[in-house]
Amino acid sequence: MVPPVVRPAGPWRRDTVVVTKISWQKAGQVTEPGRYMLRFGWLTVTAEDLAVWKQFPDAMFTLVEISGDAKAPEEFHSGEFRLGTFELPGGSHSEEP
Repeated sequence: MVPPVVRPAGPWRRDTVVVTKISWQKAGQVTEPGRYMLRFGWLTVTAEDLAVWKQFPDAMFTLVEISGDAKAPEEFHSGEFRLGTFELPGGSHSEEP
């Protein structure tokens, strides 16, 4: 996993390349539901997410950014993420847990 890259694009604007997939290993092999600070921001992990990783330790989840302040300019990201759909080794896909 590559941390997000912030490139200045002007005095009040940021362009961010967002990480799109994360493995259990890259998430620090968390064992409890909760909110964790990782290199790219805060990640909320649910019991359902952990159940997937317990059954499929190599599953890769899509990161979904949680919307921040609705009044904030679009170019400012919240830095808050949750896990979305996941992919199993061998290319199998699944719906969100």
